[in-house]
Amino acid sequence: MSNIPLVRKSIFKQIHEIVFHGKGGYAWDVVYNMPIWLRNYTFKELNDFYESESKAYEKATKGDNSQTMVDSSGMVKAPNFLKGKTKPTKTSYNTGASNS
Repeated sequence: MSNIPLVRKSIFKQIHEIVFHGKGGYAWDVVYNMPIWLRNYTFKELNDFYESESKAYEKATKGDNSQTMVDSSGMVKAPNFLKGKTKPTKTSYNTGASNS
């Protein structure tokens, strides 16, 4: 009998996690009334999704693939797409607004 409060707490925590991390896809009463096997499956799927998202984020932010716009001396570097660009030339078309 003494672990009944712990079981209730874990059930309500699981329901909360599904509702909160489901980002509005699940209402509390719907999750509460789900069959236990479906609630456990839904919880596992959400957990797996957020774990894989976390691993992908860590992989993307770790390593030498990160770039910074400030070099070691504190100067801001031009982005790669701007290197080698020249000033825009005068357009060869007439908009009509510049004729007056």
